[in-house]
Amino acid sequence: MTDLTYFAQHGRITNPGPHGNLYTDLPSNLPALVQVVQGLMIHIFWAERYGLKLSEERKAEVQLRTMERRLARMLELDPGPLTTPRPNEKKIVGNCRDFSVTLASMLQSKGIPARPRCGFGTYFIPNHYEDHWVCEYWNEAEQRWVLVDAQLDSLQCEVMKIPFNPLDVPRDQFIVGGAAWKLCRTGQADPDQFGIFDMKGIDFVKGDFIRDVASLNKVELLPWDCWDMILMDYANLPPDDLSMLDRLADLASGDVPDFDTVRQLYESDPRLRAGESIKSFVNGRMVTVAL
Repeated sequence: MTDLTYFAQHGRITNPGPHGNLYTDLPSNLPALVQVVQGLMIHIFWAERYGLKLSEERKAEVQLRTMERRLARMLELDPGPLTTPRPNEKKIVGNCRDFSVTLASMLQSKGIPARPRCGFGTYFIPNHYEDHWVCEYWNEAEQRWVLVDAQLDSLQCEVMKIPFNPLDVPRDQFIVGGAAWKLCRTGQADPDQFGIFDMKGIDFVKGDFIRDVASLNKVELLPWDCWDMILMDYANLPPDDLSMLDRLADLASGDVPDFDTVRQLYESDPRLRAGESIKSFVNGRMVTVAL
């Protein structure tokens, strides 16, 4: 199986399950699909900008990991076709990861290789690398992987004065997890410039890096899901672990030209691989979650 074939197929997170029929009438071109995604979802941190005050029950929709569960919730909110934009109060609540996973799922349903990427955006706050997810898809016409920020609609682009096309995010504007790790480990960037809210530092970078590697292996977990090496303090990592992460960061940066090696490392190393259960933060508490 080639890399493109692999990424053109649903994984357990992006699989729509019994709701696959909802994808039948979706458009096949990227700009139209991004508009569909934006018509279905509202970002939890931007809701008030759109005039919507979210209840705690609605905010909890960001805990829905799989597309099967997210699509089921979309239907509960509005049983209409996915191609009909919902009013804001009937849009499912999500975050950057959910926009990216939803777009990837829809692209895969059309046979287009796609994969959510976890890392850091430089376009939210000046001199800061903000915790973020985008979707990467294979542009067959241009024969390259392209980063897409499906969250950035016209309002967000205007408010943040986005200087680029969100359908082709420059790679110096979104830094994938492995590249961020390399910047910090080589002293090219200050780890305290990476994070979100009051969370920052090299351990935060390590978490996003490992989540990105898991996502490349079709385990696109929530931004606050943790396991094994993510939970280990950087200061206590032995030299062998650091060497392994440095090598993996080289392999998992950019558009990952040697994905086979990344996959082999992930599958063979329990320090990296998300197992049958993980830890996750829910309402400020760490809980165990079965995958």
